[in-house]
Amino acid sequence: MFAFIVTLHVVVSVFLIFVILLQPGKGDAMAAFAGGGGGSSNTVFGGRGSVTFLSKVTTVCAIIFMVTSLTLAWRSSHSDSVLRARRNIAAQDAAKKSGEKTGTQPALPTGQTAPAPATGGAAVPAQNTQTPPATPPASGKKQP
Repeated sequence: MFAFIVTLHVVVSVFLIFVILLQPGKGDAMAAFAGGGGGSSNTVFGGRGSVTFLSKVTTVCAIIFMVTSLTLAWRSSHSDSVLRARRNIAAQDAAKKSGEKTGTQPALPTGQTAPAPATGGAAVPAQNTQTPPATPPASGKKQP
């Protein structure tokens, strides 16, 4: 159905352009009166027939063009992707409002998981990381 409406809209648009270009201008009546060009439309449609026929065709084409334009605009604004985007925006707004009411802000990631490196030179080795044993080790030799 959507493809049909788009096709109809394009065809009516092109046809409307040609119908408007076929209509005689206001100066055409004066040119025909003075013996100039413009008599060609009189011979095809009759003396006054081209003005009324082309104006009626223009009116019908304009009505069809407006109806298809409004239909396409309505369908594009009610498509699934647009409705999904509207729901996401509404959910984000609701989350912001509830966050403002409770006064708590969401925790932001710190961005650093390892401790900061030492600055100002080489790293200092850790001192005395092993604890001495509580009793001295027994040796096989006796001391005098």
